[in-house]
Amino acid sequence: MASIQILNKETLSDKKYPLQYISFEKPDKEGVFHNHEREVYFRPDAVGVLLVDEGQRKILLTKQFRLPAFLNGSDSGYLVETCAGIIDENETPEQTAHREAEEETGYQIKELEKIASAYTSAGGITEFVHLFIANYISEKDHPKTGGLEGEDIQLIELGFDEAREKLKQGEFRDAKTIILLQHFFMRM
Repeated sequence: MASIQILNKETLSDKKYPLQYISFEKPDKEGVFHNHEREVYFRPDAVGVLLVDEGQRKILLTKQFRLPAFLNGSDSGYLVETCAGIIDENETPEQTAHREAEEETGYQIKELEKIASAYTSAGGITEFVHLFIANYISEKDHPKTGGLEGEDIQLIELGFDEAREKLKQGEFRDAKTIILLQHFFMRM
């Protein structure tokens, strides 16, 4: 079968990451080419890390303002989610997970388990997110807020039962958080 043919790329924006309008031809199952057009946002790959203290049966999440959620009708725009961040150049997903956990929560994580990797919205965004679960010690003193680089992050510590109930009730709105919580509770 013939391959995809890129016909044209038009940069719509390159303020932070490129947004391009791309025209391409793709063959159908009979090999006949058809023209298609898509907007693609070239966002870097990222990580999401669920922090868990199994001994104390607690989970540490973050709460921060997300403009796209606000613009899409979320009441306040604040989402409760796992700590997360973009993978820097020359950094592995594991290194990013360690860095982001410390930057957003103040905790240094030691044991890190990779759960999965997935595209966040493959219809229009190139971002590929690596999902991890890591241990933290909830008994350590830690701030109630976190974040560097001007981030305003509130730390939310939940018991397993409360987190599971919030998950069942559909209270989480962030896909990586839902996936990681579901995975964690499925294996318990």
